[in-house]
Amino acid sequence: MTRQPTMKGLVYHGPGKIAWETVPAPSIRHPTDAIIKVARTTICGTDLHILKGDVPAVTSGRVLGHEGVGIVEEVGAAVRTFKKSDRVLISCITSCGKCEYCKKQMYGHCEDGGWILGHLIDGTQAEYVRIPHADNSLYHIPAGEDEEALVMLSDIFPTGFEIGVLYGAVKPGDVVAIVGAGPIGMATLLTAQFYSPGKIIMVDTDRSRLDLAKKFGATHVVNSASGNAVDAILAQTKDGVDVAIEAVGVPQTFDICQRVVRPGGHIANIGVHGASVDLDLQKLWIQNITLTTGLVNTNTTPMLLKTVESRKLAPANLITHHFTFDQILKAYEVFGNAAAENALKVIISGAGSKRGKRLVM
Repeated sequence: MTRQPTMKGLVYHGPGKIAWETVPAPSIRHPTDAIIKVARTTICGTDLHILKGDVPAVTSGRVLGHEGVGIVEEVGAAVRTFKKSDRVLISCITSCGKCEYCKKQMYGHCEDGGWILGHLIDGTQAEYVRIPHADNSLYHIPAGEDEEALVMLSDIFPTGFEIGVLYGAVKPGDVVAIVGAGPIGMATLLTAQFYSPGKIIMVDTDRSRLDLAKKFGATHVVNSASGNAVDAILAQTKDGVDVAIEAVGVPQTFDICQRVVRPGGHIANIGVHGASVDLDLQKLWIQNITLTTGLVNTNTTPMLLKTVESRKLAPANLITHHFTFDQILKAYEVFGNAAAENALKVIISGAGSKRGKRLVM
């Protein structure tokens, strides 16, 4: 009898329960698959929502994770763009490229993909991962680029840019409030500056994150733990903000957004919500506002890669902690206590990882 190859992976065993344990290694199932040896991965706020039980579609036994870079180990017979030993960026979104939604660039809703890694199929917090529709779901890593930095392009930068900045329709001169200075909020802050807004107000309860936001380009900061955040935001504006971006995923932060948006403004919700919110439609109906929500499509990933190559964007600045795969439970502990640990993004490295050139801003 042939023995099933095994590997180590971070396995979800129900709310509050994860373990780094031996699991079956992935294999090619379809001609369009690729097997990637994971060099670096990270933890997302969505993973913490899963751990809290906010995403019931994630079942016990699932290997978590949807971000990372790695090395192509094997490709299916139909894969044309990648070959063994290529170094690749793994997109958090799987795209078939052929269905109705993919033809609209709504890859997040691909009929045979979307957000499935670490959600509906095993993910990237493991030594190996199977990537369906590899030709449309991987990106070549440019020679010499810092792979740690590029992990940030798996999810948080396209998410912040697409669902926050683009859906929020940020324009030159706008007053923008970003509620939540975590990794997604910081990615939104950095990419919003592509459009030269007049003011960017960052809101959070963590003083150290707000200090960092000022270094990253926020013109104003509001500590929502030390007073009325709504009044503090409105004091910086004529009659509210043009764009209010929710980047946490709790009722309190959504409420701030709907109370500070000005007539004709936008509320762009990025956060993953595990509980209902109260929508003050009785006040908002007359305000001519636009409210958007969204799952990232990653259609902007190629452009973001170019901004990193051209040194216009420095995603490595969000990395605060480093771990190896055998320290992944400690990484979850640190990331889950981000305020106490002064953590933004953590990098978890496996075999085959390497660092290229880095820009520090």
